[in-house]
Amino acid sequence: MKIIAARLIVCSPDRNFVTLKIETDEGIYGLGDATLNGRELAVAAYLEEHVIPCLIGRDPSRIEDTWQYLYRGAYWRRGPVTMCAIAAVDVALWDIKGKALGTPVYNLLGGKSRDGVLVYAHANGSNIEEAVDSVQKHVEMGYLAVRAQSGVPNVASSYGVPKAGKSYEPAERGLPSESLWSTERYLNFAPKLFERLRSEVGEDLHLLHDVHHRLTPIEAARLGKELEPFHLFWLEDPTPAENPDAFRLIREHTLIPIATGEVFNSFWDAHDLIRNQWIDYLRLTIVHGGGITALKKTADFAAVYQVRTGFHGATDLSPITMAAALHFNLAIHNFGIQEHMCHTALTDEVFPHSYSFDAGYMSVTDAPGLGVDIDEELAARYPYQRAYLPIARKLDGTLTDW
Repeated sequence: MKIIAARLIVCSPDRNFVTLKIETDEGIYGLGDATLNGRELAVAAYLEEHVIPCLIGRDPSRIEDTWQYLYRGAYWRRGPVTMCAIAAVDVALWDIKGKALGTPVYNLLGGKSRDGVLVYAHANGSNIEEAVDSVQKHVEMGYLAVRAQSGVPNVASSYGVPKAGKSYEPAERGLPSESLWSTERYLNFAPKLFERLRSEVGEDLHLLHDVHHRLTPIEAARLGKELEPFHLFWLEDPTPAENPDAFRLIREHTLIPIATGEVFNSFWDAHDLIRNQWIDYLRLTIVHGGGITALKKTADFAAVYQVRTGFHGATDLSPITMAAALHFNLAIHNFGIQEHMCHTALTDEVFPHSYSFDAGYMSVTDAPGLGVDIDEELAARYPYQRAYLPIARKLDGTLTDW
């Protein structure tokens, strides 16, 4: 079998997606997600100009060799654009191999380690009352784990809170919007949210919270210590992770489980955090981290240190990445939890898939490959539209981490 063609499908069914389709001389094709939120066309150009020409004529079954070729062979390694491009190729090749062998991708990774994939949803509110109501609605929907975010009093716009009752989706058409932030007000408020939630929903529901990189290490340590009585499943991205030692300080001051890594793009970003056991859950994604091939090695390394996975699963990743993550999560032993944000009905129509949610868990069918496709005719009706993630400033105007 040989690769005879590879092409990009860039579309925007309610949001932008970049999809790579690799075709073979036996009529089998595979799909890979190459979406990098807010920088989609950078990855598209990397693939179009530098990667696709190198794929023609290659044996699609040589997945490891192709991964090394694209990573080591380019000389310039890592970075989100490069790793997203490599991931798209890698996932498409796993899809092809599964289809060629007539088996789901999870079987190629060692078979199932569990019957379903535990997922968590997002519950949001402009205040505590709305956040509590949102959490309870998700419990009624069957979720066993819920991430809770709330607006902070006297802060005009807070991370994770939707606008005008819409589903939370930060990417916006046009130039980046700006939001305001107050660390002091947030630190005083967050424990009150979870004290109320525990009193309303009890101890059995898994509660999670995302800080979104906004605290210094000692501020994050304070928050972790104050949230300990409420037994959170994890505290996500408490501080930027460019400096791994920052997590050592947090770990020394609190027992709250820590999750990070959604902005990572390589095993090496997570190496010290895992080796020193400064985190409990790694959120590095398949699409941003170089594909299934790279993530399998990373997860196996993490397993040695009892660090589990908790993949990012926002709607800036297409259903192709969600399918790949579910196959991966079913197979690896040290899976923890999977983020689940529902795509819009239009996105699901463009990307028909075989995965589903029921009673707190997601599962896939035994369809060969990843079990996801793309309706190219429908996708063509929704052309790319430039969009950006927001930026954040403190109350005095200082730019801070969004």
